[in-house]
Amino acid sequence: MENSIAKSLAVIIPAYRMHSQMFNNMLVDIQAADALIRVENKTNHFVWMTGNLVNCRYWMASVLGLAEKDPNEVLFKDGKALDEKASYPSLEDLKKEWHKISPILYKRLLAVEDTELEQTYELGMNVAYMEENKLNMLGMCIDRESYLFGQLGLMRKILGYQGIKYDTDDHLNY
Repeated sequence: MENSIAKSLAVIIPAYRMHSQMFNNMLVDIQAADALIRVENKTNHFVWMTGNLVNCRYWMASVLGLAEKDPNEVLFKDGKALDEKASYPSLEDLKKEWHKISPILYKRLLAVEDTELEQTYELGMNVAYMEENKLNMLGMCIDRESYLFGQLGLMRKILGYQGIKYDTDDHLNY
């Protein structure tokens, strides 16, 4: 297992790696026709949730100073609400973006130093008990990913798909 230079990422790195695995597992067998289904027009659909996961990875990359940009940012930036009139990318396109940004970001996570993670990163939340710095922003994004995976897991069950498996792919090294 690779370790980050930054000791403060000891919890983030394993979560990041597990989320990389879970991304693939969440999308197993999802049919294109089901990817846009909303339950009683109240829930988000698979494509929206998946696009937000991809956008989280691009946002973390931005926090760490990487230049890569989400090509679908206009649809997903800042957790933008689902737009029923918008034309969303396919799950296949979103998978490609996930696997494009994730290894680049992982390499950066391994190389970042604690001093950089301590740098102020203002989000404007003004939460008294949380310092707005790069480390906490990365933690919030990992939490957002967990939230979205929970939604995807529930949608899998509602739509009649098998529950999520925690199988891992040893060749997926990010």
